[in-house]
Amino acid sequence: MAGRKRKLQTETLSSRLKAKVALLGQKEPPVAPVGGNAAPGEAAGDPHLRLGQDFFNQPCITLAKAFLGKVLVRRCVDGTELRGRIVETEAYLGGEDKASHSAGGKRTERNTAMFMKPGTIYVYPIYGIYLCMNVSSEGEGAAVLLRSLEPLQGQPVMRQLRAARRKEGSPQLKDKQLCNGPSKLCQALDIPRRFDRRDLASDPEVWLETDPDAGPAGPRDVVSAPRVGIESHGEWAKKPWRFYLRGHPCVSVVNKEAEKQSGNEMKDTGRQNVQSTETTPCCGNIV
Repeated sequence: MAGRKRKLQTETLSSRLKAKVALLGQKEPPVAPVGGNAAPGEAAGDPHLRLGQDFFNQPCITLAKAFLGKVLVRRCVDGTELRGRIVETEAYLGGEDKASHSAGGKRTERNTAMFMKPGTIYVYPIYGIYLCMNVSSEGEGAAVLLRSLEPLQGQPVMRQLRAARRKEGSPQLKDKQLCNGPSKLCQALDIPRRFDRRDLASDPEVWLETDPDAGPAGPRDVVSAPRVGIESHGEWAKKPWRFYLRGHPCVSVVNKEAEKQSGNEMKDTGRQNVQSTETTPCCGNIV
């Protein structure tokens, strides 16, 4: 009975999604494409902004932090481009990490992308109907989960894509609610399962860009907190490998304790720097 009910729910969501997505171009004006269409064999997007292979060649935790503030771009079939700034990530370190899909070095058909070159997209399903997007990093079986985005471009399309997976009559989502969760951002940017094992450094339909109007996130801007939804993994559930931009309204889960702790650490570091400055002579005073 439970299986039949779940199957019926999935079929209902699927048919509703197809019906509403078919109306996207009729209900809202299309978002103007940016950067034009790429020629065959060329990477899409502005070559001055698009991040290439070198960016992804970083250790998992370093890459998870480096993602913050970068812009994920999704080019749809009609040329519409959807954009969102990454504000929250989680690092999964591969074989040593008991909370990772690749724990113990286990390689399966599903997690193959985690063992491919850095920058490979890993898309996997949860609960049978939702998807999550990850990107492989340096390290055997290591990858970064994209948890939340700040919508920047194409919000009307994102809103309709999200509405297609919600109950009829649900209130309209605010911008900050469109991509504030790993499955939500996959819905809002129409990230399908077929993107699994694609190369984020060269793919024509999805890529990563720098934001020319925003500088890199500094240590004071980034909160390190335990990852979400892995409580059954003991000590690994306590590792502070979730990273998010402090005070950002699009973060999926705010951890006040972690924010307080990181704030205290920054204050202690500041005091140490002041003391060091007071006790260390300036170069100009050295004879």
